Amino acid sequence: MMPSGPSTAAASGTAQPDVRERFEFSFSVDAGKALGRVGGKGALGPVLYDGPVIWRATDTPAGEATLHITRAGHAVEVAGWGPGAADAVAGVPALLGAHDEPAALVPHDSIVAGWVRRWPQRRLTATGTVWEHVVPTVCGQKVPGLNARNSWQGILRRWGRRPPGPAPGMLRLPPAPEFMASLAYHEFHRFDIERRRAEAIIAFARRAGTLESVARLSPTEARDHLQTVRGIGPWTASIVVLLCHGDPDSVIVGDYQIPNYVTWHLAGERRGDDARMLELLEPYRGQRARVQGLAKSAGAPPRHGPRMSLQDLQGQ
Repeated sequence: MMPSGPSTAAASGTAQPDVRERFEFSFSVDAGKALGRVGGKGALGPVLYDGPVIWRATDTPAGEATLHITRAGHAVEVAGWGPGAADAVAGVPALLGAHDEPAALVPHDSIVAGWVRRWPQRRLTATGTVWEHVVPTVCGQKVPGLNARNSWQGILRRWGRRPPGPAPGMLRLPPAPEFMASLAYHEFHRFDIERRRAEAIIAFARRAGTLESVARLSPTEARDHLQTVRGIGPWTASIVVLLCHGDPDSVIVGDYQIPNYVTWHLAGERRGDDARMLELLEPYRGQRARVQGLAKSAGAPPRHGPRMSLQDLQGQ
């Protein structure tokens, strides 16, 4: 639970924001679900929850910014601090999924139809930023989730930046790319990050100024461009584009677990690979990442026991 002081100060006007705005939406805003993956892994990070309030720290072309977002049904009240406040506030509708259209997913089978009924308004965020997603995603390359979380949290504790305004103490901006570009790979060893992943972070940081522009490219072009950086492959590029663009077809390949979720729910097969997953997702081209996300929400396949029949999955 986050301390209530900063929220109270912002709400009462004792720390006057640089920008205030109210947005009305045609859907009920579920900011927690929209920003679930943007928060990264752990207590420190660029997104924090304080009851009905969400704090968001981000970099913009104009500079750093802190957002205080209060949800009320189909509307949100937003306050922003910092030189990038105006840009960050303007991006709040996309951040909360206003660009997305969940109804674009047309079920072709009863399993996905059940998911659509269960989660009819699951919206994808579009942050419009790249660098903030790169470091935590590279931390997760080919290691268990707990290891990735510990590495990312260690980086934030050591090198993370405090955002502007009256933000809670645990709100952190990722280290600036200029700083990360100056590091040697061995300085990442304290966070259990070996040379390969450290050099990928450093290589990206050295090109971050130009690579932020991929936010303005199409998702396909953005994924291709990100992979020109050594150490950034399809898995990392797809996750970054999924978050930056809110692309419902940024299908994630190269993951150890995700194919199992998809093959289990769509075919009753506990173990799967990328080829089988893509085969099952092909009817949903254009919405494959959304289906992947729904499959993960539906739960992992059992480790042991008899194969579940497809009929048993109908109600999920």
